[in-house]
Amino acid sequence: MSDTVKRMDRAEITKRVERAEKLLQKGKTAEALEDYLQVLAAEPGNDTVCQMAADLCLSLQRIPQAVRLLGDLFERQIEAGDATRASLTYKKLARFVAPTWEQKLRFGELLEKSHPKQALETYESVVQELTKQGRKQESLAALKRILALDSSEKNLQRLAELSSELGESKAAAAAFLKIAQLTQDSGGNAAQWMERAYAEDPADPQIALGYSKNLLEQGQTGAAIFVLEAQVNAGSASEELRDTYAKALLAANRWSDAEPVLWQLFEENPSRVQEIANLIGLFIDGQQDAEAVALGRKLEQYHRRKGDRRAFLAMIQDISARHRASPEMLEFMGEQFNQSNRESDYCQTLLKLFDLYCSVGNYAKAADSLDRAAEVDAYESGHQKRLEMLRGKIDDNRFKVIASRFSSMAEAAAAPPPGQEKMLGAAALQDLMLQAEILVQYGMRSKAIERLQRIQELFPREEERNPDLRQLYMTAGLNPEYAGSAPAPTLASSAPIEPRPPAAQSSETADVSSFARVAEITRKLYRQSNADAVMLTAAKEIGAQWKVSRCVIAMRKPGLHTTSVKEYCSELSKAGEARVLEKIASAVHDLAISHGGTLTIADVQADSDLQAIREALSQLAVTSLLALSLNDGAEHVGLLLLMDSKPHGWGSSDLMVLKTISDQIVIALNNAGLRRLVKNLSVTDERSGLLKRASYLDLLMAETRRNAQQSTPLTVLLMQFGEKATMVKEFGESAVEAVMQQIGQLFAANIRQNDLAFRYETTTIAVVLGETPEREGVMAAEKLQRLLAQIRLPEKQEPVHFSAGLAEAVVRGEYDPVDIVTEVINRAELALQTAHAQGAGKIVALAAAFATAAVA
Repeated sequence: MSDTVKRMDRAEITKRVERAEKLLQKGKTAEALEDYLQVLAAEPGNDTVCQMAADLCLSLQRIPQAVRLLGDLFERQIEAGDATRASLTYKKLARFVAPTWEQKLRFGELLEKSHPKQALETYESVVQELTKQGRKQESLAALKRILALDSSEKNLQRLAELSSELGESKAAAAAFLKIAQLTQDSGGNAAQWMERAYAEDPADPQIALGYSKNLLEQGQTGAAIFVLEAQVNAGSASEELRDTYAKALLAANRWSDAEPVLWQLFEENPSRVQEIANLIGLFIDGQQDAEAVALGRKLEQYHRRKGDRRAFLAMIQDISARHRASPEMLEFMGEQFNQSNRESDYCQTLLKLFDLYCSVGNYAKAADSLDRAAEVDAYESGHQKRLEMLRGKIDDNRFKVIASRFSSMAEAAAAPPPGQEKMLGAAALQDLMLQAEILVQYGMRSKAIERLQRIQELFPREEERNPDLRQLYMTAGLNPEYAGSAPAPTLASSAPIEPRPPAAQSSETADVSSFARVAEITRKLYRQSNADAVMLTAAKEIGAQWKVSRCVIAMRKPGLHTTSVKEYCSELSKAGEARVLEKIASAVHDLAISHGGTLTIADVQADSDLQAIREALSQLAVTSLLALSLNDGAEHVGLLLLMDSKPHGWGSSDLMVLKTISDQIVIALNNAGLRRLVKNLSVTDERSGLLKRASYLDLLMAETRRNAQQSTPLTVLLMQFGEKATMVKEFGESAVEAVMQQIGQLFAANIRQNDLAFRYETTTIAVVLGETPEREGVMAAEKLQRLLAQIRLPEKQEPVHFSAGLAEAVVRGEYDPVDIVTEVINRAELALQTAHAQGAGKIVALAAAFATAAVA
């Protein structure tokens, strides 16, 4: 038979098939089957013959042979992708014998799309069969098919356990991780599954992160650090993983180890600066002062590079207020305030250092602090008392040197004998005059009169020789009188004459340290670009300065609901509910207006006027309050409300300073509204983001007035990127316009929020730098020059350069803003011409050599 098969060709196969069909017609089934089998032997892939042979074997009860034929046919149909015939063949096979697990697995694959439920049942049958046979590797393949159809927690667990048994750690870890995620999503505890996943694959970052979070929740900080440390040291750790690692280190009080991680996160995302501030606070509270100062210096250098030291100074002030008094940190703060010429803050910091050093018995350091404070302000209240604290505690020579700084004060305090005059020199006179002028300027007339009366005692009749002093007497409304002589003629004055206050009232004069904060708070308010920021800043600064439980700023017109409410809370107070604050603000505002705009209540529970809101005040634990109506001219627009949980005596100095600040709040709100209006109106070029030239003069005028009110510098910067005609001729007008639009977008995105950038001419851009002196303006121009490294002109390889001219405005309160603006515009354009003549890339700052004459 084998020889016959070998010699069988296509013609012979056809004859055999025809003969088998004839034999079947004659009922000779066995002979027909033999012919079919011979054909199959010669041509095994003939599915039609195979099907006929299998059917004949079944009819002759030759079951084993039929099963073999059907099995072969099923495999070939699967490989050919004939799902329909393969499914029919499988079902026929299953009627006579149990299919093998391989056949079941292949049949399940056929059913996945059309009959997934039946496919699952088939796969489960395969798993059961393989489990009985102990064939775990094959069971794993079947389980993966089951999981593709039903990823339930039960099936995931089966896959994970079996993968773990077979040593397939990554597959097992992935399955356990998926179980943990499902458990977390359903609100369950996923700790055990995360632990299993980590045990299988500790190198997987996602698993390590999830497991460490579970450990932190359980308080196992050390274990969490161990898990994360390997990931961080390996490099390329995600931000979330490093963040969790830092939190674990902080929880373990390993602040020094957390510092480099937090700093890296901060450099990648500067909005995380508060985390660095919190770390400095932890160092301070943990008495690691050297580390706190080192990190503070690092942060200061970062802000210095960014040109934002003001934010840094505000931050360290906040840190110092909220944490343990640290000598090293206070020394660092004093150094920063001194470098920034913030004498008031510098002096207050030195006095804190004095108290701190005295409390620990370090009188040498205390003496040094007092000496430096006296150098800044020899007239600060309490200096004589501080000096007495050092008597006998330090070297006598050192004591005398410090005492000599206050000798003029001691002499002035003592009543001079008749006929004896104390002449202290021009420096002391100028010092006292400057202090009096500042106090008059800020409205603290009673304190100014004290300084002028001291001048009158120390420098009698000096006003007859000194016109500046005479004008100062007139401005303050003081008519100097001398014993033993006729009264001097009354000086013309713009203010009513006020008699010297009695000695009993001297303790109620304004607190200079609180008043000195007016200018600082005002500067912060004016830097805000929207109303919400102004209100939040005002509430925070006032609340912190007056150390009250709450400070609320509310915008409201009489008889109406509040339109906006912002609240500051101390650390011991919870934020009030919006409806409670609304109720209190509305009632107190109306009450304050009825009392002339000011309301002070020492005991709110006993005050009958507050009966309607007594319950709301109790919810906020308010004992005393001070309210001032915010007025825009004659119109009441809002409320400044200070509330304290303890009795608080509101002195006249508090009212005076707070009224000054409330006026500045309204001005800052109006400025913010103007800025928003400018940006919303059609004065901005949509494509470049720069303001149009048409708005240049109006906005420069507004900025000049604002800086004049605040006594801050203002600088105008002009940048020219080439001659218009030359550039258009070389590159074409459309190309030049495209580059200028690109430059405008770059500059608009990188200047400060309060700066104003204009499209001055076709190839010229102007920037108005508020609160910026000339030196910082040059730095700003250099920064913008560096930004242009990424911009190229068409067919040019070198970066774009500009010639820049800048001029600092002569901002004086006595000068007309129109004259100031005219002079600074002309000087800036002259500086630009000079820079252009020197060549591309030059920056020229032109000082106001004849500033007074130019604008007077």
